[in-house]
Amino acid sequence: MTYKAFRGFGLAAAAAIVLQLTGCAMPMGAPQASIDNTAKLRVAGPARANLGSFTLAPGQAADMDKGVSLRGSQVQSPYNGSFAQYLKETLRVELDAAGLLDPASQTVISGTLTESDADAAIGQGTAKLGARFVVTQGQTVKYDRTLRTDASWESSFVGAVAIPLAAGQYQGLYRKLAGQLFDDPAFLQALANPAPAAAAGQ
Repeated sequence: MTYKAFRGFGLAAAAAIVLQLTGCAMPMGAPQASIDNTAKLRVAGPARANLGSFTLAPGQAADMDKGVSLRGSQVQSPYNGSFAQYLKETLRVELDAAGLLDPASQTVISGTLTESDADAAIGQGTAKLGARFVVTQGQTVKYDRTLRTDASWESSFVGAVAIPLAAGQYQGLYRKLAGQLFDDPAFLQALANPAPAAAAGQ
């Protein structure tokens, strides 16, 4: 086989793969606890917490919670098809790995998805993710802050290379956003054990 024929065969094979990828759904992998995030939580030593509702932020288009399109392929969450639920699962595995997840805790972490996008454009890919996190103890709001993170990378002309890379970069933002939350001193303070009430007469 000549070089030109070999090269043509390679391009044809790549094109076939791209065609197969185009239009198909790409479920994200299950979140995995990271060593860095587990260490942050264990060193900080906050009280154990429970997870509340995680939903799409009011006013956002419903499609934002359902998928991101990468050259025609749809990246989707394996948790009820919801990125907000994927974020909740990300926090669940991180807290559980650090021994801080307690379904009976009165300290509850909730969230709303405020940003979610990815683009596998030729030359440079981009992705962004944002969420509002709220921590409550009983009826008291202890923490309320919106955080966001993003990423950019060199994106190949070949879809079979660029699409999986972009999907991986987007998925990685969930762990990165969780890390930002765990780095926030105000969040860690919100998870601190409430001070005991003073005894009567003191």
